[in-house]
This record gives sequence, C-alpha cells and structure tokens, in this order.
Amino acid sequence: MRLGDYDERDGKRVWLSQTNGNDEVGGLFDEAKSPEQEIAFRLGAQAGLRREEIASVTPNDFSHAPDGFLRVWNDYAKRGKYRETPIPKELASSVRTLAYNRDPDEPIVSVEPNSIYRWVKRSAQARYAETGDEGWTYLNVHDLRRTWGGHLLWDCGVLPAVVMSWGGWEDWETFRNHYLGEMSPAAAEREREKISFVSGNPDVGSGSSPVFQPQAQSSSPY
Repeated sequence: MRLGDYDERDGKRVWLSQTNGNDEVGGLFDEAKSPEQEIAFRLGAQAGLRREEIASVTPNDFSHAPDGFLRVWNDYAKRGKYRETPIPKELASSVRTLAYNRDPDEPIVSVEPNSIYRWVKRSAQARYAETGDEGWTYLNVHDLRRTWGGHLLWDCGVLPAVVMSWGGWEDWETFRNHYLGEMSPAAAEREREKISFVSGNPDVGSGSSPVFQPQAQSSSPY
C-alpha cells in the first residue's frame, strides 16, 4: 500500500497493491458481504468508476458496449455522452449472474452512492483489524479509482492519454497530481530499455521493485 498527502485537507490518498504476493485489492473484495457489494468494489478498482457511476451502471451498459468493455455515461439521466472502459472477464461474468432475470435498464448496484461509500469504509476497517496497516483507515471509494489508474499506467504500461480517456479525465494536471503520483526508479529503467539510442542494458526483470510510487509514500513496503 502507498499513501500520499492531500494538498489542502487532512487524510491520505491511497493506492492499493495488486502484486501476487500482496494483493490488497483482492483482500478488499474478500470483505464484501454480498455479490452486489463485491461488484461495487470491482467497478471501482477494476473499471475506474466513480461512486455515482457505480450506483447507476446497468446490465445494458455491459451488453451494448464492445466485448470486454463497459459503457459509462456522463449523465445517466440524459444518456448523451459516454466513454468506454475495459473490464476483466470475471467482472463481466459476475454482472451477468447478478443481473439474470432483472430489468436490463435498472442499476446493477441498487443503492445510493453514500451506501457504497459506507461499504468501502466498513470493509477497509475490517482489513485494518486483520492486518494492522493504518493505511486502510484512509481508504475510500475514490481510492479504488486511483488504484485502477495507477495500475494501468505503471503496471500495464497503458499510455496516459488512453488511461485518461477510459477514466473520463480531461485535465492532465489534475490527473497527474491527484491520481498517478510519480514513476519509481524501476519503472524508469524499464522504459529506458525501450529506447534504442540509450546505451547500456540494465537488467530489470519482472521481479524487481514496485513500479508504482506516489509522490508521498508510506514507510511500509508492499
């Protein structure tokens, strides 16, 4: 887990790890008390949705998008502009199961956005009780979206402009300062190897140090 200070308020930004040896995102999913709660957590951490979007997305938004993508509307009442964001097969399968025999135009997660916020806070408190990591006490719904953006950029190597398009971000400075943090030395070395005119061949393998490093970080490693 990585933590970063906010500029003008108390609390911490949180980026959860998703490594095989320390899958904090998976640990949060395990705390869900119902299939609906787990889908809400997955829509934040695996599709980058805001809590208002989590509470509004419908089965049709899955079935009417290209395979492997979810349609996310700018305004779910007016249904005008939308973006399309990639989703894991497991999430799509869970939605199909939960939405079976439901109205395809009704929200999949049938609660208000504030309820989703409380679900995440309660589950994060349970993780804190289990792990003793104080970082869990700062986690909120928006940190799931933050974790998603950082994972795509640094772990998956997706171009920043593409991540912004998938996540519905329009301002680069806000995206850069509030969501992504800074590239770690390991990520910089990995990118350096892609440039043919740079001399040297540093040996940076898949088992090297974490590649995602927010601007201000906790003293605890992953």
